[in-house]
Amino acid sequence: MQVYETELKSVLVIEPDIFQDARGYFSETYNQRDFNVAGINVTFKQDNHSFSKDAGVLRGLHFQEPPFAQSKLVRVISGAIYDVIVDIRPQSPTFGQWISVILSEENKKQVFVPKGFAHGFCTLTSDTNVIYKTDEYYSKKHDCGIRWNDPNLNIPWPVNEPILSKKDESLPFFKNSSILGGDFR
Repeated sequence: MQVYETELKSVLVIEPDIFQDARGYFSETYNQRDFNVAGINVTFKQDNHSFSKDAGVLRGLHFQEPPFAQSKLVRVISGAIYDVIVDIRPQSPTFGQWISVILSEENKKQVFVPKGFAHGFCTLTSDTNVIYKTDEYYSKKHDCGIRWNDPNLNIPWPVNEPILSKKDESLPFFKNSSILGGDFR
């Protein structure tokens, strides 16, 4: 497995080894020992599966407040997404900055999103399946987010009029979100 650092400290892109032959391929998508060596020292507690029927579905930007903040390991098993990670740690030198990564069935990349980052994605194809692990259980009370089209973040999403949930349509802007007092250690 290859692990690449990004401009946002602790956000990592992972490329698992792929073993192909005439039958297809095999890939080890998670190995706790190898991830620990790469500096990912979390214990995952929950697996989630997100299916999007259409291209242009945008989910996010989501995070959970402490003490239920979550680290995530995200991958795509079919289709493709434009994946976005935003630093929401107020004391961070990259606070308010974001990166994007294309995750797809073809490239088999994964992204590790630590606590203290908002996460969202837009589907680039129909019938997209996203699988992600979290190191904390879902807590509706601590579920938060930031508006996808926040002008201060200025994220160049691949669609102008995404397919959104009612919840995501009404998320607060970055400067008005609950992150400003969050301790995401």
